[in-house]
Amino acid sequence: MSVVAIPTRRHPGVRPPARARTSPTLTITLDLVPGPLSPRLARLVQLLGELAESGEGQLRAVEEPASAPRPAAPPAAPDHVRILAGSRMVRQGDRVIALTRIEYELLLFLAERPRRVFTRLQLLSSVWGYEHAVARTVDVHVRRLRAKLAGSEVVTTVYGVGYRLADEALISVDHSS
Repeated sequence: MSVVAIPTRRHPGVRPPARARTSPTLTITLDLVPGPLSPRLARLVQLLGELAESGEGQLRAVEEPASAPRPAAPPAAPDHVRILAGSRMVRQGDRVIALTRIEYELLLFLAERPRRVFTRLQLLSSVWGYEHAVARTVDVHVRRLRAKLAGSEVVTTVYGVGYRLADEALISVDHSS
């Protein structure tokens, strides 16, 4: 695990506060698995190192105690969809699903309100935040969401009314992650 602490920098011409106080700190924690880093993660670590070298922060590695192993996550069913609300990530089985902001918000909205049917206008108002769009916009986003979650029946059409979360949908929302 690596931790980076970056204190805020004073800008020239700004007077320090009258009373001494500790400066705010940004701490970034990366859980690294043994083995080589992915190119994106290696670039992030390189950028954080450059920031620390410029004198704007500190970079230090912190090892976890070996006596406290992490509990292994149970293997996910291949069609089980998990919404990790804290990180705004969606997983289907072991695979990460890349969703647009609206697709993610639509899925989260339906998952948090199971067994309720929503009209297109209700979804436009609640998910999009406005009602001044073509109601068929919802249809397009539902179709794209279904395509990305192939293999999982998540969204059901209630003909003549709107959409709802499917009763048989294997979906869970994790607000802690």
